[in-house]
Amino acid sequence: MSDTERRADATAPRAVAAGRLSAMDQVSMLLARSIAFQIAFVLNAAIITIAFIPLFVLPRRTGVGPMKLWASTSLFWLRVICGTRIEVRGRENIPVQGALIAAKHQAAWETFALMPLMPDPVFILKRELFHLPLWGWYARKFGMIGIDRSAGTKALSEIAEKGQAAIDAGRQVIIFPEGTRTAPGAAPAYKNGTAHLYHRLERPVVPVALNSGLYWPRKTIRRHPGTIVVEFLPPIPPGMGLKAFRNKLVETIETASDRLYVEGCRERGITPVARGDS
Repeated sequence: MSDTERRADATAPRAVAAGRLSAMDQVSMLLARSIAFQIAFVLNAAIITIAFIPLFVLPRRTGVGPMKLWASTSLFWLRVICGTRIEVRGRENIPVQGALIAAKHQAAWETFALMPLMPDPVFILKRELFHLPLWGWYARKFGMIGIDRSAGTKALSEIAEKGQAAIDAGRQVIIFPEGTRTAPGAAPAYKNGTAHLYHRLERPVVPVALNSGLYWPRKTIRRHPGTIVVEFLPPIPPGMGLKAFRNKLVETIETASDRLYVEGCRERGITPVARGDS
């Protein structure tokens, strides 16, 4: 064996160890940044909600600005600390008047990140969130719509009534048709609530696709760098039957979300998971 080969054999283990250390460093850095963001996220929410407590004695409309400020500053810290950006597509489809918006739900991210994109948004969310200190008080005071998921058809009627009032007031009502977060690439499980609202309100529905779950995954504190894409799709006109509308909604959102999922996997350098394997 030549001297060159001996030197190569001697340095090979160190190179492998250095590669492993580099990978470990990347994971550690990702975790450190994610923890730092989580701290900033909580502090940001606490500072803004406390600072604007006097708004509780003022009309609801005065609270829209502070809630958008909280959302925008949270996105700022997510970009600065974690390197997670946002790209909005289909802006021409974002309604500025009263409307019903049906969004894909993969992460907690969209429960605040969609807020700055519309003039006067209102989310349909589970009523338990109203019990959260400060944030829940704001949600209730400033007109978010709480749903008791155990109430069945009674809850649907209540949502339709409150949703109609919000749309008539010029607000953009945002609902998550799946009712809960679904992992990217997983088979969807759409509930009937959105179709019920569509039928009762007789309004167009704007579908929204996204790939947030790739960068803000469920059940972990990790926040990955990259670009979350949210896409507002052309509205589905009123007048369709319930089954036809539901099929159209699922097809529209899932086709676009699958495309964004593959795009995000390519950016992150990971292999998309087939739905049968998820």
